[in-house]
Amino acid sequence: MQTHVSTTPFGRRPMTLGQISSQMAAKAVKPDAVAHKWQVFQDIREARELLGATDRSLAILNALLTFHPETALTGDAELIVWPSNEQLAARANGMPATTLRRHIAVLVDCGLVIRRDSPNGKRFARKGRGGEIEQAYGFDLSPLVARAQEFRDLAEAVHAERRAFRVAKERLTLLRRDIVKLIDTGIEEGVPGNWGKVLLDYQAIIARLPRSAPRQLVEAISAELSALYEDIREALESFTKTQNPDGNESHSGRHIQNSNPELHTESEYRIREKSEAGGTAADTDNVRSLPKRELPLGIVLDACPGVLELAQGGEIRHWRDFLAAAELVRPMLGISPSAWREAREALGEQHAAITLAAIYQRADQIGSPGGYLRSLTERAKDGKFSTWPMIMALLRAKLDAQKTQAGADGAKAEEPRPSDGLRASEALLRSLNKPRPR
Repeated sequence: MQTHVSTTPFGRRPMTLGQISSQMAAKAVKPDAVAHKWQVFQDIREARELLGATDRSLAILNALLTFHPETALTGDAELIVWPSNEQLAARANGMPATTLRRHIAVLVDCGLVIRRDSPNGKRFARKGRGGEIEQAYGFDLSPLVARAQEFRDLAEAVHAERRAFRVAKERLTLLRRDIVKLIDTGIEEGVPGNWGKVLLDYQAIIARLPRSAPRQLVEAISAELSALYEDIREALESFTKTQNPDGNESHSGRHIQNSNPELHTESEYRIREKSEAGGTAADTDNVRSLPKRELPLGIVLDACPGVLELAQGGEIRHWRDFLAAAELVRPMLGISPSAWREAREALGEQHAAITLAAIYQRADQIGSPGGYLRSLTERAKDGKFSTWPMIMALLRAKLDAQKTQAGADGAKAEEPRPSDGLRASEALLRSLNKPRPR
């Protein structure tokens, strides 16, 4: 007796054109087609995002494959399995019934299995007198044979995309490392050029890179960084050729040229070291009269408002924002990485950043920012320098300027107010208003 093969789902489950397409592909499979079920499952797992499958649905597919006794799936074999929900849930690591039904529907929608539902929706097989299966109702695995090559191609495409993404990220990492180190080299070796602008250009490109970026964006940013790298490399190579035409370092030695014509030597700078560093005895007494605590961020920003120009969005709310802005200040002042590293080791990262902001605030009065920082670093190593008198000197100068302006306008000068709403204490104001020794 001829049996009818069910093509529609039981109950209220709808029939879709996608399911008809899957049935057509399964019907067209060649009888001699052979697929290794676990290899096909591996390909499906690799390409699950392209197929729209989920990890739970793949757990169910894995369980369904265990109900088929043969490892090789052939086009002319009966590939219907009929486990009950209890058996299927047990092999799917105890998945709840509602979750089980939901993810079985995902497998059907993805075209990985076909429902062969019985008239009452039960799954079972009817056997003949000889024990052979005459009719089975359950899940048809024939799409795995019919689409085996498709799954393999999708898996290879996923592998190729992963390799391309890995190569793109490696290129981006190498470019970032090379650019940062070449900028430091240009500053430390005194190569002429606006290295502060180059660093800002680099920061602007990197700022467009989110935490999780697609390969296309990584490649686009890498292309921009590559162009910037070529410009930096060309500038360094051109300068190297002009300084050492024969290319032999052993003949001429290391050449360091400072691109700032107004920079002074260390010995020239030490003559006025005390006056600029704020290291007089009177200033030391003022510092000792201040509270023994860290400088508040608001007071530092009130004394050094210039650093706000370099902060992202023109706003600094936390110390980490302040430290990030200080990293931009260093190359703009032409301070070498080695001098900055020594300052952080001697002063600590936070106080080194405060010192740098103070130097930036008085950049028009300091001929050699790098030499100034090195001098302050040496004084700090000897315990003769603190950021308190430097910030107090800037606040005193600001207060004097306000008083002068107020006198000219015939109005009372306002007290200095930190940018984040903090008010200076009475002791601090008394210290600032102390007459400085002549």
